[in-house]
Amino acid sequence: MQNSESAKRGLVLLGCGKMGSAMLEGWLGRGLPATSVWVSDPHPSDWLRQQGVHLNQDLPASPAVVLIAVKPQMMSDALPSLQALGNGNTVFLSVAAGIPIATYERMLGEKTPIIRAMPNTPAAVGRGITAIIGNRYAGAADLDAAESLLSAVGEVVRLEDEGQMDAVTGVSGSGPAYVFHLIECLAAAGVAEGLSADLALQLARATVAGAGALAMAGDDPGQLRRNVTSPNGTTQAGLEVLMDDTEGLPRLIRETVRAATARSRELANG
Repeated sequence: MQNSESAKRGLVLLGCGKMGSAMLEGWLGRGLPATSVWVSDPHPSDWLRQQGVHLNQDLPASPAVVLIAVKPQMMSDALPSLQALGNGNTVFLSVAAGIPIATYERMLGEKTPIIRAMPNTPAAVGRGITAIIGNRYAGAADLDAAESLLSAVGEVVRLEDEGQMDAVTGVSGSGPAYVFHLIECLAAAGVAEGLSADLALQLARATVAGAGALAMAGDDPGQLRRNVTSPNGTTQAGLEVLMDDTEGLPRLIRETVRAATARSRELANG
């Protein structure tokens, strides 16, 4: 990244909490010079203070990218100071949940290149997945640059329509919490069957992490499930409960994702 447009013209990071810090760490690790980064954050961490970036200083006149990583409720206070960069060749890349592109166009200017992104919390350990979509002023080079920046914390996928962002929120944006709850439930079930709480939690964590690693290896998850399911064995007995069409996991997950997606639409519509 040391020869990128962001390195040459500057990159502005608006907000540097957990997500912003994870991305900044990834960029610096990939060679982006700290002197090419301007960070605006009212409560900088000790870690951030030690990175050598421009912290809460005057911004460059025409940075390549402004990455918006503040909480949605802080947007109306944070963005007005950046209006002078709108309607130009600075790309605004937002990872704030629930804020549609039209909102940024109203606040920054309708001709501003804007890319909306939805990352998830595993980005904090470099294992996230982020979906992106740009407005008509965000060209192919802008999307490539955004993908390069966001790939520092995991995979990146491109959407065909902004309307898909609500479903992305319901699946991958909120999805880590579903998996964490699965770990809680699996551990609690182990305790109910006679295991100690510590042992049950250790087994549940490692099982989910290991199964996830196998799934990421590329095999079809249905085939992976069949591979560990012996006829009339213990796994089949458990799956007969879990895969029940009426009371099992398929219906519950459908309803879970539907509820999260619907709430995302409500938030986007104000």
